[in-house]
Amino acid sequence: MMDSELPETLTVDNFEMCLADVSNVEISKLQSLSISVGWPHRAADWQHLLDIGKGYVALDEIGRVGASGMWFPHGDGFATFGMLITSPRLQANGTARWLMKRIMADCGRNRIRLNSTREARRLYASLGFEPKQTVYQCQGTAIASMSLAPLEEGLVLRRLDRGDLEAVIAFDTPAFGTERRLHLQRLFESSICYGLYQGARLRAFSMRRRFGRGHVVGPVVAGNDEDAITVTYPHIAAHADGFLRLDTHIDTGPFAALVQQCGLGIYATLTTMVTEGTAGYGTGQNDSPKVYALASHSLG
Repeated sequence: MMDSELPETLTVDNFEMCLADVSNVEISKLQSLSISVGWPHRAADWQHLLDIGKGYVALDEIGRVGASGMWFPHGDGFATFGMLITSPRLQANGTARWLMKRIMADCGRNRIRLNSTREARRLYASLGFEPKQTVYQCQGTAIASMSLAPLEEGLVLRRLDRGDLEAVIAFDTPAFGTERRLHLQRLFESSICYGLYQGARLRAFSMRRRFGRGHVVGPVVAGNDEDAITVTYPHIAAHADGFLRLDTHIDTGPFAALVQQCGLGIYATLTTMVTEGTAGYGTGQNDSPKVYALASHSLG
């Protein structure tokens, strides 16, 4: 339900913008908006987000999409925000703030996490978000530059299927900070997944799917760098000489070195920001699960 204190329209440069539910807008128009700011989302990438998220767009008087913003529920009281896009002609005129206030009112969550571009960081800070971590967007033509050492006795690396989903959800929850069942279920449908098992215990998992210019690796969750490398490298090897992307908070150590050595250089940086009282990602202390690669900027 919309907050009656928030305006339904906004006057910008002598024309009026109105809000519309993002799910009621043609995907081709949403894709045109993301292309206008250089984001690589395909129609299928937008559909993935629409399947699991909610949000609004700002339409001008002739129905053109000038801005968008979405939120994605993860468990009770928690959400991630993303796809806050403002077309170049509407930037710096209050449209993004208008959309954010509407989404925050409609979302109803008091624990929110997002990944901010440099340009949007000031806006988010003014709305009460605090910086937590840097995200390194790593991408490039993948290079299969190494071979993995044999696994320790008792460890098994294999492709995952739907029968592994409950183990993945349980392992992921402390790393992500809350259960994200719906999102992992949706990712399973469109991803190639690997898991590292020790007996019946899952020690790490990874996913890879089509996205943008090629494929994206993420999420990757593991208890240590070595396990993260074990479940990540098969994706790199599978796409040697192809375009690959991986978004991570990790900038030092063996996992970060692997990403760089395999041709995925740092293309851009973002900042993970949260509302007051919202926990960040798991720290990975004592081999507890840790997020080594994000599913996406919007989903975390």
